[in-house]
Amino acid sequence: MAKATLDAIDRKILKFLIRNARMPFLEIARECGISGAAIHQRIRKLDESGVILGSRLVVDPKMLGFDVCAHIGISLNDPQLLTQTMERLKKVPEIVECHFVTGAYNILVKLYCLDNEHLMKTIFESILSIPGITTTQTYISLQEAFQRQVNVDFLEE
Repeated sequence: MAKATLDAIDRKILKFLIRNARMPFLEIARECGISGAAIHQRIRKLDESGVILGSRLVVDPKMLGFDVCAHIGISLNDPQLLTQTMERLKKVPEIVECHFVTGAYNILVKLYCLDNEHLMKTIFESILSIPGITTTQTYISLQEAFQRQVNVDFLEE
């Protein structure tokens, strides 16, 4: 996939949208010194080129009662099973992220559970029951230090 070419205005638009996806386009236009129509056109271009993957509401899992956040490294007995294992993991509602990784594991997932009992049940009944998974290693997150989007300041013109 070809990388998108962004100019200074595109990067400025992205900075505003990363900070606040609900920021009105006309306000972004004023901040960037261009017309509202130009902002709409540029954001549409960023969307169509795949730079913008959408916008979403971020919910605090703890406020909903999900008191346990964990990362689980998963080993497979056959790397050919990566895709079908990922498809099975996609059906586990507690899993919010899934990555194919290098190192000691084939897959790394992030999940939220109500408590440790829920986590244990998810590991044994949902994850370890998937054919081809040989071992898991669970890391419980004690506190999320920070979360952020990529920094567009690092992009060159």
